[in-house]
Amino acid sequence: MKNMTELKGHWNETKGKLKQKFALLTDNDVLLTDGKQDEMLGRIQQKLGKTKEEIQKIIAEI
Repeated sequence: MKNMTELKGHWNETKGKLKQKFALLTDNDVLLTDGKQDEMLGRIQQKLGKTKEEIQKIIAEI
């Protein structure tokens, strides 16, 4: 996955692409707040039924 600083810098664009690719994700699912990245990944993981590593790979490829 991209480093967290880079990810935060481009998060609005990234979350838009995630929501386009996976229509079942909501704004709350992709809400990135300081110190709660793991919680966000967990929400996405649960919604999509994928592993944490798979989610990180998807985000890195976007």
